[in-house]
Amino acid sequence: MKKLSILALAGLLTGCGTVVRGTTEDVVIDVQPVDATVTTTLNHRCTAMPCVVKVNRKEKFTVTASREGYVPQSVFVDTKVSGKGAAGFAGNIVAGGVIGMGVDVATGATLDHTPNPVVIRLQPESSASPVEPQPSQKPAKPAPQGKPVS
Repeated sequence: MKKLSILALAGLLTGCGTVVRGTTEDVVIDVQPVDATVTTTLNHRCTAMPCVVKVNRKEKFTVTASREGYVPQSVFVDTKVSGKGAAGFAGNIVAGGVIGMGVDVATGATLDHTPNPVVIRLQPESSASPVEPQPSQKPAKPAPQGKPVS
């Protein structure tokens, strides 16, 4: 009976989303060309695509892809409450109560990364649109014409 009570108490002290979804998520990164180098602000590095990085659900980060001869590109990866995370959070009302809800919020178990997958298509430097130079001054307006004298 004592073991059953301890198991029940342990169940009440954990968040439903934390148990079901975990506190980390695999984020897929797909870059073309496939031999581009990918880095993240969380110190991940990939040299073969697609690549999968395991990220704490609460972490927001930026993915940067680069390759010689191509224009580098970055994508910000945000977090949002997911439908599954919200369902797990709501399940705490039955299973974990307020403590379980707090655990899910603290661990980020209710969150998903977006975009996931991160898709980046690098453009060759030669095909990058050149920026047209802007004139330094606007052309002067023509002087107003007077009424013709008859």
